[in-house]
Amino acid sequence: MIAESGLIFLWLAAMMALLQSLFGISVLNNRLENLFSGAVKITAIIQAALALAAFAMLLWLFMRVDLSVMLVAENDHWAKPMLYRLAASWGNHEGSMLLWVTILSFCGALLALFSGKSDQKLLSLALGSQAFLALGFFAFLLFVSNPFTRLNPPASEGLGLNPLLQDPGLAFHPPTLYLGYVGLSVAFSFAVAALLTGKADRDFAKSMRVWVLGAWVFLTIGITAGSYWAYYELGWGGFWFWDPVENAALMPWLAATALFHSVSVLAKRDALRVWTLVLAVTAFSMSMIGTFLVRSGILVSVHAFAVDPWRGSFILGLLGLYIGGALALFALKIGKIHQGNHFVLPSREAGLVLNNLFLGVILAIVLIGTLYPLLAELISGEKLSVGAPYFNLIITPLALLLCVLMPLGALLRWKQDNWMTLKWPIQISAYFFIIIEYALYLKGKWATAPMASLAFGVAVAVAVLCIWPLFLQKKKLWRIRLNVWGMVLAHLGIAVTLCGIASTELFSKELLTALKPGQQANMGSWRVHFDRVMPDMGSDWTAIVSDIRVERWGHSFTLHPALRHFTNPVTDTSETALKTTEAGQLYLVLGQQADDGRWQIRGWWKPLVTFIWGGGFLTAFGGILILLDRLWEHLQKRRRKSRPDERQRLFL
Repeated sequence: MIAESGLIFLWLAAMMALLQSLFGISVLNNRLENLFSGAVKITAIIQAALALAAFAMLLWLFMRVDLSVMLVAENDHWAKPMLYRLAASWGNHEGSMLLWVTILSFCGALLALFSGKSDQKLLSLALGSQAFLALGFFAFLLFVSNPFTRLNPPASEGLGLNPLLQDPGLAFHPPTLYLGYVGLSVAFSFAVAALLTGKADRDFAKSMRVWVLGAWVFLTIGITAGSYWAYYELGWGGFWFWDPVENAALMPWLAATALFHSVSVLAKRDALRVWTLVLAVTAFSMSMIGTFLVRSGILVSVHAFAVDPWRGSFILGLLGLYIGGALALFALKIGKIHQGNHFVLPSREAGLVLNNLFLGVILAIVLIGTLYPLLAELISGEKLSVGAPYFNLIITPLALLLCVLMPLGALLRWKQDNWMTLKWPIQISAYFFIIIEYALYLKGKWATAPMASLAFGVAVAVAVLCIWPLFLQKKKLWRIRLNVWGMVLAHLGIAVTLCGIASTELFSKELLTALKPGQQANMGSWRVHFDRVMPDMGSDWTAIVSDIRVERWGHSFTLHPALRHFTNPVTDTSETALKTTEAGQLYLVLGQQADDGRWQIRGWWKPLVTFIWGGGFLTAFGGILILLDRLWEHLQKRRRKSRPDERQRLFL
């Protein structure tokens, strides 16, 4: 009865979503506003509770390994650890969509509970829009992709989770990304509400800002974690492949980055109203496009869910309905939205707009490169591939320019400033840039990797510019507000990531050889000794594990790259061996054995490669600090309002 209970909860949640959307849209009638503004909040909370109950039933089925449910039989196995049984519940098409709509409903409940100071009409319309989004996904689950379908007769044994996904990091990667995607749905709902009411003012921006920032933080963490998983799990030694599904995660992040800066300008200066609405629609559009790419079956990728075309057509219909409807509403209502306050060059507003333009251009390039092969195949039947050379050639110069401009806007004052404000920070950062580039020139790096050499110098110069706002505060470091620290660390994290990316191309050493046990080879300054191979066994896998001793400058340690054979499902994987040091990371992969008894061994020494993911998490931590600053400011305002003023105290 667990599966049937989950299906009942799903139907009830869908009915609540329908009611919530009707209650939300009814507030456009002023006579019904007071009647239904409270009902829409209550309905949002009930809908979230029912969706959570449905997802809890699915988790229970996977924990019990109930093989009478088709989804469990296809993705679960009793021999898997509990973590991977739970991860299997969302590591598939139906379960991931149920998680998506559960988070969507949960965000609606949070919006109803903690947005009491927002304009009630705006809030009710946003909740109605949020419910309308959820209703489409509930319909998808109930009519096209039911996660609770029974299997008759029950399977004798489950197939198990894809071994490539059996990783602690990846168990948390999809939920983190979904929190980011769905957070952008709240911004989209607010934008729809603003268009319906004709009000996109500072209060609207303040209501939306925390959701945009939260979504951006989760997207940053999810993309960073996913990149590191691909780096060590797939055994290819890279951190970004420009895979279409990777791009599907990057595009919402680019749009969310631009949206957060734009909504900050609107909240602070009441400017960029129209631009903020455009970005809110664009950001969620990128999330919907990513959902379509991953779940339509049109892509073959380790990240994608290969499903039948009917499901892809349904998602495409939802994309057309939501995004097409929002664009039509924008065209009809945008004339009622005034642009807001003006600003001039130089100013912080102008700097943020310039950054937004670069982010928009990069987003357009990634979108075209991702969708063009699909459109070309649809029209001509010819399969094309747009890979790393295209993206690297076009995006790298734009990304470097964006990194240079990124910290400059934070050094300017709002509304109007003087160009001389930037004189000293630019001069000092230029000195660092020249020193770095001269050192790389002397080492011959400019001859072999000119773009990476330029990127490394830019990263160092940008890092100097990023920390400059701390010196402008004229306060002790521990007295500087969290939002300033957050801005500095978020920008600094981008510079650190850029430094790591450039370092891997400038200083990496690669080994590709075949050795017998007892033989050795060189990898740059490292000496690699292939000592032996031996068998190993786990709960549902067998393996061949190697002992490879690595030496340099009197220090040595042993790494154990392996080949694993899983039985549920039948899959062969390569288990990478990593050794992280202060200077970088060693990376070894064991390949197949040749007929002459030699084993293929591939390895890399990658100095500063951990900067790539350290910078990503540093950027996310900066966003968290800004969120904490907003929370602290909110609590302080509530505390001040709760205290009686001086006259009241005297009277009391």
